[in-house]
Amino acid sequence: MRAVLAAVLFLALAAPAPSLAETSGFPAPKAAAAREKLLVSTDWLAGRLKDPDLVVLHVGDKAGYDAGHVPGARLVTLGDISAPPAAKDPLILEMPDPEALRAKLQALGVSDRSRIVVYPTRDIQSATRVVFVLDAAGLGARTSLLNGGLAAWTKEGRALETAAAAPAPGRLPPLKMRPIVVDADFVKTHARAKGYVLVDARTPEFYAGERAGGPAAKPHKTGHIAGAKSVPLTTVTTPDARLASPEEIAARFKAAGVKPGDKVIAYCHVGQQATATIFAARTLGLDVLLYDGSFEDWSRRDGAVETGPGE
Repeated sequence: MRAVLAAVLFLALAAPAPSLAETSGFPAPKAAAAREKLLVSTDWLAGRLKDPDLVVLHVGDKAGYDAGHVPGARLVTLGDISAPPAAKDPLILEMPDPEALRAKLQALGVSDRSRIVVYPTRDIQSATRVVFVLDAAGLGARTSLLNGGLAAWTKEGRALETAAAAPAPGRLPPLKMRPIVVDADFVKTHARAKGYVLVDARTPEFYAGERAGGPAAKPHKTGHIAGAKSVPLTTVTTPDARLASPEEIAARFKAAGVKPGDKVIAYCHVGQQATATIFAARTLGLDVLLYDGSFEDWSRRDGAVETGPGE
C-alpha cells in the first residue's frame, strides 16, 4: 500500500502544471502573442535605446523625472493626455480632443513610425492609462508597457539620465480615435448583454460597498454597478508594477465569467485603475472598452448599484 501511495504522490508532483488553455479556455498561442507584443522587458528595451524610431515615455512628475529616467525618455503626465477639467463639477482623466492629443504626441517626438514604450514610476495604472490613450488614438499596435517600470530598470543597475530629453517634433496624420470609450447609457444597455462582461477594477471593499470612493465632501455611492463582476487591478498586477502571470490573469477573468470572444467593459473610480485591468485583458487577446468617468459618473447619474461580494 505504501508503495502505491508513493507512486501516486510521485506522479502528482511530476505532472506538468495545467496550461493556460486547460485552466481558462483562452487560446494559449493567441494570448502568448498578445502578451509578447504588449509587454517588454528591461533587456528588450536596453538593447534598443539607440533605435531612432524608439520613443520612451516616463509617466510621472517633473521632480521624479529630473531625479533620473531611462536614457532618452520623455516626461509625460496624466494631465498631458487628458481633457482639461470642466469649469464646474469636472470629471477627471477624460479623453482629450484628438487634435490636442495629436499636438502633444508630436511634441513628444511621436511619429507614425514610432515604436513607443511606456513605463511607470510609481503605480502601474498611471502608465496603463497612457497606454490606453495611445491605443484609442490608433497607436496601440506599436505601444508596449515596460514590465516592472523604472523600479526594475534601476534595481538592475541600468544607466539613468537626469538631463531632459529634447526630441525633434514628430509627424502624425490627424488621429482617427478608436471607439473603445463608452458612456453610462452604453453600460446600462450592455451590462448583462450577451457577449459583454462588465468588470469593476476597484479593490474588493469598494466593490462590496464596504467603503465609498470619491472626495470626502462628495462621496460616491456605495457598491458596484448592477451586473458588474469584480476583477480588481490588484489581482492582475503585482505590487512591483509588473503584470501577473498569464495563468493568473486568465483564471481571474474566467472566474468573472469572461469567455474567449467576449468584450470586456471595465470601470473603476475615475477611469485610471480600470486601464490596468483592461491592459491585462488585452494580453489574453480580449477586446476591451472603458467606461470613462467610471463610478464617479455613475454615482452622479444615480445609476443602479448592488452591494455585497458578488458571486
